Amino acid sequence: MVHRKSFFAGAAATLMVAAACAVALPVQARTFKWASSSDIPSWDVHSQNNALANGIHAAVYESLFYYDRKFQVEPVLATGYQQVSPTQVRITLRKGVKFHDGSDFNADDVVFSLNRAMDKASNFGVYTQGIDKVVKVDDYTVDIFTHGPNPVLLRQLTELRIMDKEWAEKHRSVTPKDMKSKEENHAHRHANGTGPFMLKSWDQDVRMVLVRNPNWWGKMEGNVTEIVYTPIKSEATRTAALLSGEVDMVLDPSPADIPRLRTNPALKVVDGVENRTIFLGMDQYRDELPGSNIKGRNPLKDVRVRRALYQAIDINAIHKNIMRGMSQPTGTLIAPQVNGWTRRADQRYPYDPAAARKLLAEAGYPDGFEVDFACPNNRYINDEAICQAITAMWARIGVKAKLRTLPLVTYFPMIQRYEASIYMLGWGVPTFDALYSLQSLVRSVGAQGDGNYNVGRYSNPQMDALVERIKKEVDQKVRNELIEQALLLSHQDVSHLPLHNQVIPWAMKKNVEMYHRADNRIDMRAVKVH
Repeated sequence: MVHRKSFFAGAAATLMVAAACAVALPVQARTFKWASSSDIPSWDVHSQNNALANGIHAAVYESLFYYDRKFQVEPVLATGYQQVSPTQVRITLRKGVKFHDGSDFNADDVVFSLNRAMDKASNFGVYTQGIDKVVKVDDYTVDIFTHGPNPVLLRQLTELRIMDKEWAEKHRSVTPKDMKSKEENHAHRHANGTGPFMLKSWDQDVRMVLVRNPNWWGKMEGNVTEIVYTPIKSEATRTAALLSGEVDMVLDPSPADIPRLRTNPALKVVDGVENRTIFLGMDQYRDELPGSNIKGRNPLKDVRVRRALYQAIDINAIHKNIMRGMSQPTGTLIAPQVNGWTRRADQRYPYDPAAARKLLAEAGYPDGFEVDFACPNNRYINDEAICQAITAMWARIGVKAKLRTLPLVTYFPMIQRYEASIYMLGWGVPTFDALYSLQSLVRSVGAQGDGNYNVGRYSNPQMDALVERIKKEVDQKVRNELIEQALLLSHQDVSHLPLHNQVIPWAMKKNVEMYHRADNRIDMRAVKVH
């Protein structure tokens, strides 16, 4: 039954908004056009844990908590929280919030969304780790029960975006899209959030358009009413688009172009170190590597081989010649902005090809070996060029890496199917806490996000025990000591081959105003186009 009063009130409100927009938009309308190298894999917010997608999703879907400009946690769809006990957190919800289709936001949507993020098809288990159950107290209160004390729960919740339960049920999107399969759900290409912008259209790998949500509950700092995003794989084409005025901003300009962009009077470049570490992972699970000339053995299981590959990489040459100084060479898996980083843990093995050849000989491979090497070609700054350089460096010690490069949309599902022997990965840390990296990258593969991107399947019981303690330790000093132990163990085991932390230059027109974020996300709420 439709209540006539509420129906007509809603219709009147819609007409008023439409009338206001019709009057105001020609005067105030500002379109923000931006580009980067790749597109997002999905609009399903619990499907693929991809940094670019998470940042774009945040303009349309909101979470209970998010970060302010100083990366302090602030309430968004929540209004506050109370630690009822070491394993129970009560969260109060914001009233009067509506989804883009006009339906009300309430506790049912929170319970549904957090459970959806815990689904086996979800790639967001690293953010739900430690959560036992989510219980509705009343329409605007939920309790989150954890398996034990969780010192980073609020930071995890910043990445768990809230969907409308009824919309998901109506459109058969109760389960997240499994990115390992080709099957799609409605949420893959459509969106219904509570955020400041609404998805108007998305032609994957071509163009995405977002428009301002006139009924958003929050206060907009910026003046943008339309956002047009264009994925442009070619660095030269991205730069040309900025120079011609086709786009207002490029998220990932080529380091080679930065000097001339800085001197262009119509443009400006804003720099910052990203909290993203670029590294190589290695298959340490299979007994024999597909496509290798070594039969019956997996050379990558031998720590001497892994260290040889490490010491054959001239990171300073990559920093100088490929990154043009726009990188921060690292010896560990987290950047300095991330809680738990220490200078002691951030020490590289020295570049030493002679030592690398000696290690290979000791391991039984004096003539080297052949190995598959997979890299993305449109995800990280100069990703393909870095991998080509490393391939040449390894060749000098007899390791013949058969390099294959793929676009992001096919690369990530491929490595998650464990189909790469050596692979490149860049790992940002949305929680700004080392647990996020340790649990995802060096914890043995398991449930609730354990090893969700440990696609080389490195496994060490000592590491697993450290990660489990870090999950629940509430004494910050003790916890950070455990993190350092884990990072040092990763270094000792050569679990990965760390390369560098990305330095992110954003290039834009002079008339664009925005603030640089270490997570390489544009806060669309604050963008101004003058």
